[in-house]
Amino acid sequence: MLHHFVARHRAEIIAETKAMVAARECPRGLALDFEHGVPVFLTQLSDALVAETSGAHAPSPIGPSAARHGSEMVAVGSNLSQIVHEYGDICQAVTKLAIEHHALITTQEFCILNRSLDTAIAEAVTEYGRITADSRLAQETERLGQLGHELRNLLQTGLMAYDILKGGTVPVNGSTGAVLGRVLVELSYLVGSTLANVRVAANQQRRERVTIPSFLDEIAVAGRLLAEHRGQNFAVDPMDPALAVDVDPQLLASAVTNLLNNACKFTRPGGRIRLAAHRHEVRVRIEVEDECGGLPEPPVNLFEPFGDRRAADRTGLGLGLAIARQAVKAQGGDITIRNVPRRGCVFTIDVPLAAEDVYAPVA
Repeated sequence: MLHHFVARHRAEIIAETKAMVAARECPRGLALDFEHGVPVFLTQLSDALVAETSGAHAPSPIGPSAARHGSEMVAVGSNLSQIVHEYGDICQAVTKLAIEHHALITTQEFCILNRSLDTAIAEAVTEYGRITADSRLAQETERLGQLGHELRNLLQTGLMAYDILKGGTVPVNGSTGAVLGRVLVELSYLVGSTLANVRVAANQQRRERVTIPSFLDEIAVAGRLLAEHRGQNFAVDPMDPALAVDVDPQLLASAVTNLLNNACKFTRPGGRIRLAAHRHEVRVRIEVEDECGGLPEPPVNLFEPFGDRRAADRTGLGLGLAIARQAVKAQGGDITIRNVPRRGCVFTIDVPLAAEDVYAPVA
């Protein structure tokens, strides 16, 4: 009888299953030791075999236990494939060892085994999906709440500046006008970053040939305005006029604008912000250098959504760099950071050179 075989060879089945898990590319052997994992499933399987082969039809605890196991798998970062494979490994381990020990498995017992595995997989996957969906919803709710808060603050500041200017008591080109200009630049950045995030998530791209110098000149206008308002120096290095890339200009512009906005945000008054671009082999590198004083110790992951940010300025959504990196990766590139201790940082966007320029000699 299969239930006798499972009870007698329980340790072998667990060991064989663990070996199969470890042999996969991304093993998660810890799952086997969880309270509601493989050992509990084997006990419940034995009970189900005894009950059903004797004609009893009491509700099986396999489903609820598998659901709890699914939640445990989420907690350690397992994915759906690993959950499904683990239960599949149990079936393979049982049948393999049954063959090796010449144990007889009846058709009815095999049907019970498969049905129990099907129930366990379905419940574990359902719970996994519920938890991950709830987590994504919570993150999206937090993001939208912070976005609304940021937009409201900028709009209130802009409306106050506009109301003062409308009264005619201060000149448009004075400090109040500069405040309104800064608000408009930051609103533009915030809207552009949000739209880029939506398009990356939807995998929507409209690639075209972009000449880097003219492309960056347009972005530099807003960067220069923001730097001037904060009392910073803004410089654009000379660039090769023929330097070009094949990208979605809106996504790339969002990433560069984000880096410039961060550079202005964290650079001290009187500090310098530099924008540059050059060819490196078959790539184009766009650099934004700031004088933020260097990265904090211990190092933080600036690309982590809602993660730590530099210095004492905690304004913003904490999503900009994460969105910027996603946008650049969608273009076949990446963003890297080079720390200059006690001085600042150099953020580099690296994207492929335009197709026909790849084999052209470097000037």
